Amino acid sequence: METLKRCFIGIRRPTKVLFVTKRNLMAHNINHILNKKVMDRYMRLPLPCNKILATYVWIDGSGINMRCKDRVLDCVPYSPDAVPAWAFDGSSTGQATTDNSDTTLKPVAVYRDPFRADPHVLILCEVYQGEGQTPVATNHRKYCNDLCETHKAEEPWFGLEQEYTLLDNDGWGLGWPKGGGFPAVKYQYNYCGVGAKYIAGRDVAEAHVKACLFAGLDFEGTNAEVMHACWEWQVGTTLGIKAPDDLWMSRYIMARVGEDYGVDVTYHPKPFGHLHPGVGMHHNFSTKRMRSDGGYAFIEECIKKLEKAHMKHMKQYGNEEATNRMRLSGKFETSPFDKFSWGIANRKASIRLQRNIKKKGKGFLEDRRPGGDCDPYLVCGLLMETCLGSSGGSGGSSSCQQQTKDPCKRK
Repeated sequence: METLKRCFIGIRRPTKVLFVTKRNLMAHNINHILNKKVMDRYMRLPLPCNKILATYVWIDGSGINMRCKDRVLDCVPYSPDAVPAWAFDGSSTGQATTDNSDTTLKPVAVYRDPFRADPHVLILCEVYQGEGQTPVATNHRKYCNDLCETHKAEEPWFGLEQEYTLLDNDGWGLGWPKGGGFPAVKYQYNYCGVGAKYIAGRDVAEAHVKACLFAGLDFEGTNAEVMHACWEWQVGTTLGIKAPDDLWMSRYIMARVGEDYGVDVTYHPKPFGHLHPGVGMHHNFSTKRMRSDGGYAFIEECIKKLEKAHMKHMKQYGNEEATNRMRLSGKFETSPFDKFSWGIANRKASIRLQRNIKKKGKGFLEDRRPGGDCDPYLVCGLLMETCLGSSGGSGGSSSCQQQTKDPCKRK
């Protein structure tokens, strides 16, 4: 009996145990470990004078991820008209079925290649079904460009603010405590912050800036955002289709920079739940009438139209409606998902106007509703369609940007 009693006395109450889920999202990623000096040996090899590498870049069937493939050309193309169309297996990118997998890449913009340097180029492409006439489901560029062409006289300008979050190779926030912990720093010190305590990933942001400027994008700036390891870059203000073109190419460049540093880049609107800030892409929009004297009245007219079409826009303002709904909670400088509002200098409104716009009587509006993973072709197109009217459908795949003559253009 005494022995049994000692056994019971020796039993201790179980202590609280924290179970941590192991994260393996990029645990086996070795891109950043590979010896770059060895790679540089091959990058410095001279190429024949009549050979350049063109990287074709396009949006895949997810509507947010990008794909690329390389082709050797015999001349440097200075406009998309000089770049030959190409085909690929659309069934492997979620854009075609296996029994009808031929899919066409139609070049629409040419950029300098910041990874291989001159004379090599990056080619942004639209994706069409095999016959080359019907856009695939995630090709919203044609819709946007048709509207640019229809409203060319209004000279639509766009300024895009892309927020993003950097993840370590375990899938958790870069610089966040391992094992699923959260940063101890207060978020009011992270925005445009300085210092290792408040900032994570500045090298990635800096490399991205230089690469985008080299490529020829209308890249306007970058800054650290409110959440730890969250950043933003800006494209524009830019006329017409070039703004969303440049934004998509800047996403591709960011993905490639992330490869070199071994970090993942996510545009998820609410990557760490309701207790932490979200990730958006604010769209600044103006027309010739808005920017002219007395344009404030037209801005108010456009806001009324946007209010009527609020839910139509909200269904298209993110890669998934549900994740943008999580972001637009009315907290962290957001407006509620289901409620439209606007205001002067109000960062909790759906549409914000700068304070000096009413004073000057002209300017632009800022749509703060789109999620970080939205398609800027869709958002820019919807802003034009709602404020200016629908497209005549005659825009084709041409651009409302001025085209330059290309000495390499194929006749």
